[in-house]
Amino acid sequence: MWKTKMRGSFYQAYRWYSRVSPPQPAVIRVTNNIAHLGAPKTGPLPRQLMSLPPFPGHPLPGKNGVEGDGDVGGHVTAISWVKYYLEEVNDKTIQSHFTKGLVEMEKGDGVRAMRKVKHNEVMQIGDKLWLPVSIAETRISKRYDTIPTGTLYPNADEIAYLQRLVRFKDSAIIVLNKPPKLPVKGNVPIHNSMDALAAAALSYGNDEGPRLVHRLDRETSGLLVMGRTKESINHLHSVFSDFKGRNSRCKAWNKACEAMYQQYWALVIGSPEDREGVISAPLSKVLLDDGKTDRVVLAQGSGFEASQEAITEYRVLGPMINGCSWLELRPITSRKHQLRVHCAEALGTPIVGDYKYGWFIHKRWKQMPQVDIEPTTGKQYKLRRPEGLDIQKGSVLSKVPLLHLHCREMVLPNIAKFLHALNGKEADMLRPGIISKPDLLRFVASMPSHMKISWNIMSSYLV
Repeated sequence: MWKTKMRGSFYQAYRWYSRVSPPQPAVIRVTNNIAHLGAPKTGPLPRQLMSLPPFPGHPLPGKNGVEGDGDVGGHVTAISWVKYYLEEVNDKTIQSHFTKGLVEMEKGDGVRAMRKVKHNEVMQIGDKLWLPVSIAETRISKRYDTIPTGTLYPNADEIAYLQRLVRFKDSAIIVLNKPPKLPVKGNVPIHNSMDALAAAALSYGNDEGPRLVHRLDRETSGLLVMGRTKESINHLHSVFSDFKGRNSRCKAWNKACEAMYQQYWALVIGSPEDREGVISAPLSKVLLDDGKTDRVVLAQGSGFEASQEAITEYRVLGPMINGCSWLELRPITSRKHQLRVHCAEALGTPIVGDYKYGWFIHKRWKQMPQVDIEPTTGKQYKLRRPEGLDIQKGSVLSKVPLLHLHCREMVLPNIAKFLHALNGKEADMLRPGIISKPDLLRFVASMPSHMKISWNIMSSYLV
């Protein structure tokens, strides 16, 4: 009787103890026909997330809008907004991220926490989507971007190369995805400039080749617009000026000019103190001691030097990795080296590969050991080094990285549609073939190889 009571109380105590402190799970692994008892493998590490801009509202500008593909009753769904912003990403890749529950939403009211979102959920103004940066990874070619040898009379291979760069073409404009290290405007010793090559290779039956209406630096890549006719060239010059072409009696044209914008992606050394903001810092040009080289600097505001107003909007895309962070830049004004100077001198975070405005920080950055902490768990992580790729081709891990500045997105007025109204023939715009055209054109250009490699290297945690 006494033994039975003792045994019952022992079992009750054991059961109570097991509930408070259950035994740790164990997994049996077999290696070389020998069984080992150990703890289970740890789960996947938290993913590095990037945020899309707050949803601006419906309708979305651009020729490649996704209206009708996932839209519900005239509203924009979550998958439609992701497809719109990441136009260069394959649709199946975006769909798989929603299916796996990797996309989260942060409501615009800022009260509710982030939650997983379905692909058909309707977006509201101010809603922000968060998703792994791996969604923006694209296939990286092992062969580095080749630049044509370039002469004033390009051969068949160079013509085919230039035509592959064309993203859009109509009767008024040509839009190209300019590679890095290719000069836009040539002079006496430069023959392989974009304007000379395009004039000889991209006429497409016109008497004259296209002309430049704005510029990108030699090392900068991305969207470059060229005009095909004198009328379109004149109007595009006004669109890319600070006046934005808003001097017409056509209200639709003025509204389209106000919606025009350019958006850049840049990898910078360090990270700004604020996650997003507006840089309003006038710029001035100074002449160096050699008497030949000029340099753009922030104006001191003394009143004795000529300066130009310069405004840039910026937004941080993710956490700092390897001492660098990705920025989204939107210039409001068009000044020479505006983004490079604003990043280097106003924010204190020069663009990777910009040795003209960030040489000393580059030198110190390469010498300092980088120990980065995963923001979710607080553990140290290492960079992913892709196999089979030559990371010395200008990426963030190379000894001398190329400039990481890319004009990724652009929204422009549809010049071909508005030319009739701007020339005083407003009645022609009412024709069925013209009135059905969109008022705005939107273009997205994929990053060059060295920036894709840097994005791929810095896009996930490996401890």
